Amino acid sequence: MTLQSRLQTSFADQIALGVKRLWPGLLLCLAVSGVALAAEHLEARFFQRAWLEALVLAILIGTLVRSLWRPGSRWRPGISFSAKTLLELAVVLLGASLSAATIAATGAPLLLGIAAVVLLAIGLSYGIGRLLGLSQRMAILVACGNSICGNSAIAATAPVIGANGDDVAASIAFTAVLGVVVVLCLPLLIPMLGLSVHQFGILSGLTVYAVPQVLAATAPAGQAATQIGTLVKLVRVLMLGPVILVLSLLSGRLRQETDVPTRQEATGSRPASRPIAVHHLVPWFIVGFLVMAAFRSAGLIPAVLLTPLATVANLLTIISMAALGLSVDIRSVAKAGPRVTATVVLSLLALAAISLGLIRLIAVP
Repeated sequence: MTLQSRLQTSFADQIALGVKRLWPGLLLCLAVSGVALAAEHLEARFFQRAWLEALVLAILIGTLVRSLWRPGSRWRPGISFSAKTLLELAVVLLGASLSAATIAATGAPLLLGIAAVVLLAIGLSYGIGRLLGLSQRMAILVACGNSICGNSAIAATAPVIGANGDDVAASIAFTAVLGVVVVLCLPLLIPMLGLSVHQFGILSGLTVYAVPQVLAATAPAGQAATQIGTLVKLVRVLMLGPVILVLSLLSGRLRQETDVPTRQEATGSRPASRPIAVHHLVPWFIVGFLVMAAFRSAGLIPAVLLTPLATVANLLTIISMAALGLSVDIRSVAKAGPRVTATVVLSLLALAAISLGLIRLIAVP
C-alpha cells in the first residue's frame, strides 16, 4: 500500500470515528428539535400564531429532558458539536440575509441611530447587570442578547467570551420568556403613546428580540409596520459582527478572569493577560458572516438561494439551542433567576426608552 493510500485510509477512518462519536448526541438534538418544530406548528394551527417559536421551545424542551435524565459520555460529543459548530455555521449563513442595499434603504439618520441605540443599550444593560451582582460574562450575555438579537446574539457571544452552557441557557431562558411578553404587550403602546405605523415599526425592530417575533408584534399594525420593523431588525442584527469583533479583542482577559476573584486576585495581583494568536482575534464564523454579507451585496448569491439559506440557518440554530438545553443544569438556571430576570427587565425598559428617544430625535412621521 502506497503512502498516499495509507493517508487516505487513515483520513477516512478518522472521519468514520468522528461520525460514530457524534451521531448519538446529534440524533438526540435532532429529536428535541423535531418536537419543538412540531409544537410550534400546533401552536400556529390552534392559536393562529406561534406564541413560542421553535428556537425557544427547543431549549426549554432540552432543559426539561436534561432535568429528568442526564446524558452520559456517549451523548456528549454530539451535543457539544451541535451547540458550538452548528451554531457557528448558522451565524455564517445569517450573513446572506443582509446586503448593502437593504441597509442603505433605511436612510443615514436611522442607520446611525440604530447603531447608537445598540451600543448605548449594551453599555446600560451591562452596567445594570453588574450593579445587580451578575458575573462579568453573564452581564455581557444579557447585554448583547437584549440589545442585538436575543437568543442568537447570546449563543454567538458565548464562545467568544468563554461563557459556559449554564450561563447561556440562563440568559436565553429569561430573555425568551420576556420576549414573548414584549410581543404580546408592545401593540398596546400604539394608542397609549399615539404612535404612527412607521414609528411603531421602528420601535418593534429596535426592541423585539427575534425577526419572527417582530413579524408577530407588528402584524396588528399592518404590512407597513411589518416591513419597516423587519428592516430595522435586520440592521440591528448586523451589529452582531462588530460587537463580537470587539469582544474577541478582549477575549483573552475575559477568559482568564474568574467570576469570583480569589483572595490573591482581589488584592490586584491578577495574572497579566497573554497575547492572543492572530487567528483567535476574529472568530472564523464572524469572518464567514461578513464574507456572506459581502457576497450578498455584490450579487454573488442567487436570489433563489436566499430563502433556503435562511431556512437552513434557522434549523441549525434550533438544533444548537436544543443542544444547549441538553447541556444545562436547571438548578444553576434557577439559582441565577432573580438577578438575571431583573437585569433583563430593566435593560429592556432602558432599550425601549432609548428607542423612543431616537424616534422623536430623528422626527419619524
